[in-house]
Formats: sequence, C-alpha cells, structure tokens
Amino acid sequence: MSIYASRPWLKLYDRKSQRDLVVEFPSALAIFRSAVARAAQKPAIKYFDAQISYAELDRLTDAFACALLERGVQHGDRVGLYLQNVPQFIIGMVAAWKIGAIAVTMNPMNREREMSVLIGDSQPKVIVAHEHAYVEVLKAVLASHPVPTVITTSGLDFQTRADPRLFAQIKRVRHEGTLDFLELIQRHGDRRPPQFEPAAGDIATIVYTSGTTGVPKGATNTHGNIAFGAQVFRDWFGLPAYAGILGVAPLFHITGLVGHIIGAQTIAGPVILVYRFDPGIVLDAIHEHRPEFTVCAITALIAIMNHPQVRSDSFASFICVASGGAPVAPAVVDQFEQKFGKRIKSAFGMTESTAGVIVEPMSADSPVDPRSGALALGVPVFNTDIKLVDEQGNEVALEESGELLVRGPQVVPGFWSRPGEASINDGWLSTGDIMVMNEQGWLFLVDRKKDMINASGYKVWPREVEDVLYTHPAVREAAVVAAMDQYRGETVKAVLSLKSGTTASAEEIVEFCKARMAAYKYPRIVEFLPDLPKTVTGKILRRELRNSKTQNAPRS
Repeated sequence: MSIYASRPWLKLYDRKSQRDLVVEFPSALAIFRSAVARAAQKPAIKYFDAQISYAELDRLTDAFACALLERGVQHGDRVGLYLQNVPQFIIGMVAAWKIGAIAVTMNPMNREREMSVLIGDSQPKVIVAHEHAYVEVLKAVLASHPVPTVITTSGLDFQTRADPRLFAQIKRVRHEGTLDFLELIQRHGDRRPPQFEPAAGDIATIVYTSGTTGVPKGATNTHGNIAFGAQVFRDWFGLPAYAGILGVAPLFHITGLVGHIIGAQTIAGPVILVYRFDPGIVLDAIHEHRPEFTVCAITALIAIMNHPQVRSDSFASFICVASGGAPVAPAVVDQFEQKFGKRIKSAFGMTESTAGVIVEPMSADSPVDPRSGALALGVPVFNTDIKLVDEQGNEVALEESGELLVRGPQVVPGFWSRPGEASINDGWLSTGDIMVMNEQGWLFLVDRKKDMINASGYKVWPREVEDVLYTHPAVREAAVVAAMDQYRGETVKAVLSLKSGTTASAEEIVEFCKARMAAYKYPRIVEFLPDLPKTVTGKILRRELRNSKTQNAPRS
C-alpha cells in the first residue's frame, strides 16, 4: 500500500488520528474582525513601548482603507508593502483587505534590481515604504517603473523608545512626491470604508519566493489559504486565547504573515514587533513582554541562544518554540533544551503552501534517523495529503527517498502573471524537497534536489554532513556545498562560523567528520567565516558559498 493511501502518520496526531480540521474562518479578514469583536480593548500589537488595541487597530485600518480608496485603489488592485516589522505593515495589509485589494509583501532588504522585478511584475497602484528606503532604493526604481501613489513612513512612528541599536541612523525626512502614512490616517479620522467581505478564493497577498535560485515568483495566497494556515498554527500548537506571539520572522515572509500576524489574530492576542531582527533587542522584548509562542528560522534561535545577555529563564514563558524555513540539526535542539528546558519543534512549509505543511506534534518528539542522523520534520498537518515520488512521478515506498508533493487547502492556486506554472499540477504542489517516510509516519528531509553533491558518482546530501558538523563543540553555523574538483568532479566543501571564544582548524574539522561518516561524504575543503550569508528570513545562502574563497584541507 502506498504512503498516500496508508497514511501511517495518523497515529502520531494529538487528536486520536483526527486528520480533518473544521475550518472556522472563511477569510483572513474574518479572523481580524472576530478578534476585534471579542477583544476590542486587548492589545493587538506591542511595538517597543507602544501598544495598539484591537479597537484602535480597527480604526486605523478603516482610516487607511479610506485613504487608499481616495487614491483610486479598487478591488483587485495591488498595494505594495516595502516595510520592516512595524505596525504600519499590519495596518496597510488589513486596510487593503477591507476594500478588496491585494497586499504585495516586499523584502525590505531588496535593492534596486529586486524591486524593479517585483514592481514590474505586480504593478502596484500604491506602495508604502520607509522614508530612508525611498531615497536609497525606491526613488531610482520608480523612474523606470512608476507607481501612482507612494506613501512613506518611519520605524520611529508608534513608539518613543527609539533604541539606538536600530534607529541611530534613521532620521525623519519628507520627500517630494510622497505622502505621509500618519497624516493620511489623521486626515481620514474616524471614517469607515464600505463594508466588504472577501471570499475564500479571493487573493489576499502576493508573496514572492526568495529568489535564491532564480527570478522570484509571486505566490497568490488566497484568503482561504491564509485563514486555514493560521488556524493550523493555533490548533496544532494549542495556543490559548490572548497569548502573545513574538514576531521574529519578517512580516513580509509567509512565516511572519501567517505564523505571527494572522496567527495572533486567531487567538486575539498581541504580536510583539521589534522593527528588525537583532538578538539583543529580541531578548529585551522577550524579557519585557513574556510571549508564549514564536516560529522562526533556526539561525535566529542560534543567535539568541549564544547572545551574552541570554538567561536560563529567557524562554520560561513560552508554551512552544518552533523553527521553520531550514532543517534543524539534532545537536542544536539538544543544546537549546539543555539551556532553556524547552524543545524546539520543527516545522516545514513553503510560500506556495502558505506556511506549515509538515510539523512536529506537540505530543511527540521527532526521532533521529539512525542511518543519516537527521531529525524528523514531523508529520502532515490537518486536511493535508502528501506523497513522495521518484523522478518519473511514481510513488515510492516507505523508507525510500522521493520528492515531496503536497495537496490541501493551504496550497496556492498559482503564481501572479504565471498561468500554468509547472510546480502545481492538478492541485499537487511539487516542493523540490527530497524526503523519506519511516514506518511510523515520520518525515525526514534528505535535502533539496538541486543541492545534491555528486562526488565520484556517489550522492552526498549536504544536510547529512551539516548535522554532523553541528555536533562539533566549536561550530555555531554550518553549510555544505559542492566545489569543483578535477579528480572527483565535485567534492564536499564546508563553510563554518564558530562560537565565540572557540577555535578549530580545517584539519581538525576534517578529522572530526572523517571519524563519523563514509569516506566519500566528509568535507575535503573547509572555510571559516565570521557569519554565514543568509536571506532576511534566516536561510543560509548556499549559492553564495559555492564560489567563495576556500581553504583546502588534506585530500586523504
């Protein structure tokens, strides 16, 4: 019997093999309206020393929705959000939904080339950006890709603390040809837009894939996709009403959008924002606000765990700490649990699957594969079908590797301006991730198809080598990539950053790995960097490491 037909993971569910979730909300906007109705005076956003209640957020989004209508934004038009983790992001997104517009989330680290692609593809009628981003990036882009209305704002708004670690270089500057975000809201005061309720199939956001391997694609996440994904976060992790969610992941990313913003709204709780990730400032927010949940990249948790201001009770308030976006090494999970008494729960998802698809249950700890040493990602979430297939599209058996295909209410209908995209076929999303399922139903990530290393005809999956590297006491971050080799064709290259106060040589790392894996797998090249390059979401950029300067280790 096939994996798809047998569903061996059902016995691992928290709810006695229940795989179907009754979907409570028809749209992402309905989630927000429900939160306002039951928690009007409770905080919706905590931003440094400021709090915005759900009632106030409802008023602010009404006013900004009226401002968008005044600027000619209609149903189906796009509103670009080129912002850090600030209240204005949430205000702009919910306001767009209130008039049937589509929020286009844009990475605030994007420069002119990337923004030209995104604006050219999505054709927004309005874009909201930080004042400094306008002058540094956007103004030049708009010369060739004009947008009718540009609204600028600042991370200094909605708070008075102005932490110099983040805001020392930021000054309020008005730019000709732009409108001010707060002035627009003040102008429209207590006005309310005409009542509008989006359908589940209406597009809520266009969220662009990271583009680390090519031109970004705009996933069209519907209101139904987002509502389902947020409810999965709430029910899977058992989040109680009014719990605080720490907004570590960028809000423009699907994890921040679903796991932070809308996830918080499903429980009518606050999302805690700190402009952008800085481990010391995040720790300040944790100690001040005592949040109960977060989901973020493992690199962020590693940075927090190794920060000098961290305390053994820093995570005492958390019901759950989850990590998604990149594989988690078992050694890191163990270190985190030893330090804080909390186990990191693994989660796997994609922009195209509106966040979580494979998640570790709260009632069971993911096992380690005895063959590869990889930690299981988890099991499929509610209402979700999966199958693993070979290169011909045939389903593989248990314990055999294959590409993960996903089908469910969280899978997007397609990509903006790309009809008939090949990665979604008859509702099945091809993830490009190679996985194995064991007899108990646990899924283990082998690696990305594109990242496999072919060393003298042997397949080497970087993930397996990285998991071994993380067990070395000096290794803080690790990435393994292919390097050209005249003898082997390709060989294994490891790029490492070390923990503060530790040392290690290339030869030591090679010998460490050599004693723990087959001869064709251990790295022949080792490079040390202060920090590994990452996307803003915390994913290590393997592509940038393939051509970097190398330090050769012995060929033995």
